[in-house]
Amino acid sequence: MTALFDSRFTLRDIETRDARLAVRTGGDGPPLLLLHGFPQTHAMWHTLAPRLADHYTLVMPDLRGYGDSEKVPSAADHLPHAKRSMADDMADLMSSLGHSQFMVVGHDRGGRVTHRLCLDHPERVSRACVMDIVPTHHLFTTTDQVFATAYYHWFFLIQPDGLPEHMIGQDPGWYLQECLRRWAAPGFGFEPAAVAEYIRCFSQPAAIHGACEDYRAGASIDLTHDAASREQRIDCPLLVLWGAQGFSHGHYDVLAVWRDYARDARGQSVDCGHFLPEERPDEVLAALLPFLRGA
Repeated sequence: MTALFDSRFTLRDIETRDARLAVRTGGDGPPLLLLHGFPQTHAMWHTLAPRLADHYTLVMPDLRGYGDSEKVPSAADHLPHAKRSMADDMADLMSSLGHSQFMVVGHDRGGRVTHRLCLDHPERVSRACVMDIVPTHHLFTTTDQVFATAYYHWFFLIQPDGLPEHMIGQDPGWYLQECLRRWAAPGFGFEPAAVAEYIRCFSQPAAIHGACEDYRAGASIDLTHDAASREQRIDCPLLVLWGAQGFSHGHYDVLAVWRDYARDARGQSVDCGHFLPEERPDEVLAALLPFLRGA
């Protein structure tokens, strides 16, 4: 991790009301929360962080169940891994750091936490960005064969009785690298130090279980919460970015979908696969910085 982040950044553990989070902070300026996705950790921000730190105080946690954050006990209703629980973690985390209001950028699963954070704590979030997702509620209520084939892992990881945990656990490094290969643009090469960090963290049996519980929550308790708040829209300005070579671009009108969930949504595609911050950091910054500055 030393090779991925320079001396401006500090890694520490911070307790929220329900979970201990591994959090890397650094930079100077208004607070900006960065949330990673599956199967990664906060290390995914290693390319953007040094440049964002010139303008913002960055807060980069590992989500509960991921990375070096606490692997909280699971429950039959999957509530401990619900996006509401993860969003509460983020609200607590930012309060503990003295940030009453902040901006947030979430990729993949982190984008789903961002969505719930905007709904449950609207007074805390001034601006938000989600990367390469459409809302969970929309995905499950419009599921078809094409989606189920491309997002097979959504239906694999939710299987009960430890089935996916056992199968992934036979070779977690291979499985993780296969996810990266399948979802990135063809031929893209990830930073080896970042991949090594993802594998180190994901190889923990408790982390594999935590990721599966994240997806199980997405297919159960999250949908209950989403249905209850379906008429509620994101109030703050929302930037939506997605990969032009990814599944969402060809299967959904991504921006039109988000405009049904947010009052002020704008966005664009980026010429890459799923992993925008690592595949095309220059293009992401070109879209993100003006938005964060209020343009």
